[in-house]
Amino acid sequence: MEGSETISRALAEIGPQLKRHRVRSGVTLTALAKATGISKSTLSRLESGQRRPSLELMLPIIQALRISLNDVVQVEPHEGQFNPLAPHTWNGMVRLSLTQEIGPIQPWKLVIPPRRTQPDPQAHEGHMWMYVLSGRLFLVLGEEELHLKVGESAEFSTRVPHWFGNSGQEPAEVLCLYGRQGEQVRPRVVPSTPSAGA
Repeated sequence: MEGSETISRALAEIGPQLKRHRVRSGVTLTALAKATGISKSTLSRLESGQRRPSLELMLPIIQALRISLNDVVQVEPHEGQFNPLAPHTWNGMVRLSLTQEIGPIQPWKLVIPPRRTQPDPQAHEGHMWMYVLSGRLFLVLGEEELHLKVGESAEFSTRVPHWFGNSGQEPAEVLCLYGRQGEQVRPRVVPSTPSAGA
């Protein structure tokens, strides 16, 4: 019975995981329906768990979102439970989600392998903020090539064709914040308290 329960839990998480990846990629249900030929209502029921996932449904979706089956079907071996925060491979890089929640801005850490230098720019809806934690980030934005070092950051619309690489000898670690088109990071600055006697 334990194996059946594990499978049931994993299947129940597929819809929400597909939604997380779709939201993080800035793809609307309407756009995904157009790209896959699957109706918007079917996609909505699949994401909400009202429609049972099948390979016939999932394969066009993961292809359109540029993810793999492993990104949406993951089971922790030692617990037999689905772990949405487990690191996973994404476009040849390792991506670690930093939250399970679906909010206006999604945070993750990206680990880019060394000597990744063959650009393949892609464009989609959304806005991205990137901060280099270690190594060097090779960032292609449209016709521009940027090489960012530790402590440097970049902000851009993902409507601009973009690509992440690494021309260094060590993996690059990058903190990423991804939001919907028009979303903004809103800093709150607390004024310093005047010192006594000032």
